Amino acid sequence: MQRDLVRRGRLSDDRTGEVMHFLSSMTADREIADMDVLVDMAHLLMLSRQGIIDREAAVALMRALLGFYRDGIPAEAYDEQFEDIHAGKEAVLIGQVGEAFGGRLHMARSRNDEVATCIRMRLRRELIALMEETCTLRGVLLETAAAHLHTIMPGFTHLQHAQPTTLAHHLLAYEQALSRDFARFADAYARLNECPLGAAAFASTGFPIDREYTARLLGFDRPMGNSMDAVSARDFAIEALADCATMTATTSRLCEEMIIWSTAFVRFVTLADDYSSTSSIMPQKKNPDTAEIMRAKTGTVAGALVSALTITKGLPMSYNRDLQELTPHLWHGIGAAEESLVVLAGMIRTATFNTEKMAEEAGKGFSTATELADVMVREFGLPFRTAHSIVGRAVKMGALDLDTLEAAAEEVAGLSLRERGLTPERIASALDPAVSVAERSAVGGPAPAETGRACIGRKEYLTADRTRVASLKKAQEAAVTELIAEAERLAA
Repeated sequence: MQRDLVRRGRLSDDRTGEVMHFLSSMTADREIADMDVLVDMAHLLMLSRQGIIDREAAVALMRALLGFYRDGIPAEAYDEQFEDIHAGKEAVLIGQVGEAFGGRLHMARSRNDEVATCIRMRLRRELIALMEETCTLRGVLLETAAAHLHTIMPGFTHLQHAQPTTLAHHLLAYEQALSRDFARFADAYARLNECPLGAAAFASTGFPIDREYTARLLGFDRPMGNSMDAVSARDFAIEALADCATMTATTSRLCEEMIIWSTAFVRFVTLADDYSSTSSIMPQKKNPDTAEIMRAKTGTVAGALVSALTITKGLPMSYNRDLQELTPHLWHGIGAAEESLVVLAGMIRTATFNTEKMAEEAGKGFSTATELADVMVREFGLPFRTAHSIVGRAVKMGALDLDTLEAAAEEVAGLSLRERGLTPERIASALDPAVSVAERSAVGGPAPAETGRACIGRKEYLTADRTRVASLKKAQEAAVTELIAEAERLAA
């Protein structure tokens, strides 16, 4: 086994096992190891193209790197005697091709720009996955909404019956919020997709490198503009975690509602057995454990975000080893967010909604009182605040029949609703939840005609977003294909 050659010149190698473990980033580095091989290939191609490394060394190194790409990095590279996968992989390479060749790969770069590039490449892949899964969940919500345009249900404020709405309207609210999450991920991707490679430790390098070439080979839009910023910036990680925290806050709200709706008190939804658990002692139980765990994942993601912010908040320019501690939080938070999207899409897709129970509850709690007040304004000329007061006083009296409304009108405003033409039939119509919902046909409202139109429009947005993420994914795949082809030509 090769020793850690990075330490060989300046430091002794008599560290204890505890110190080796403390310094090592090997656990987190497994997440970026495959990216590191691609970065090595791109860097080597650039060194060869610029005449910085001779052809014999370049060929030997590229053949070894292609072996790592096809077969995986040898296990000994992950030994914790090495501080990171970069040092471990370099040691293995030197063991295979000799230091005369292997010792040349690290010319014109540092581990600082190397790891920053690897993290961006891996996070780029994760953001694409998050965008894809967000689209999948949005598609499930739109399909479910389209099937429930006429499913009347109570809407709530403060968890109190407020006004009737539809299940379609409710689900469309979540789809629209998730579409903004998609947009945030896409915006983060655009800022992420700049290449740090070539910044070296922080002050660039005196070798005649070509940063545009390596950036293109690795699928980046451009090199980063400032070499100090390139190695020390982790705002891209904070942004990605913030976007995930925002998204999981939304999914947690939906999970909370599924938990409440599945209770015996409410009975609006039955979750599929695949997304439920039972009790080890109470045989009758069917618990919404999947939704509960997803609700908790929001805390995991938010915790990762706070950790990342706290780690970076006091760091001077440029690179500091503290940044090593940020990376595990990044993968942990991103993983929790992506996992939640996948599971939630399946949970909603397989849920069964109790439309009869929803309809039964829709008119309870005087939830159509607003429509009745609106009728008094539209049809009988009352100021809204007067109508609001009359209906509110009638609710306090305990009923919304004509006699009670008449008494309330006399008490509050000194007027007669009977004389103005209000009838029991008109009151009954105004208090019908279906009528109340149908009246609310303004853009974004719950009327079936409007939610039907919204479903069609939202599907068009979703199609455009899916096309966008497919294009990003295709561009990354094309970059890898070109990189491997260039590597194979050099190694031939």
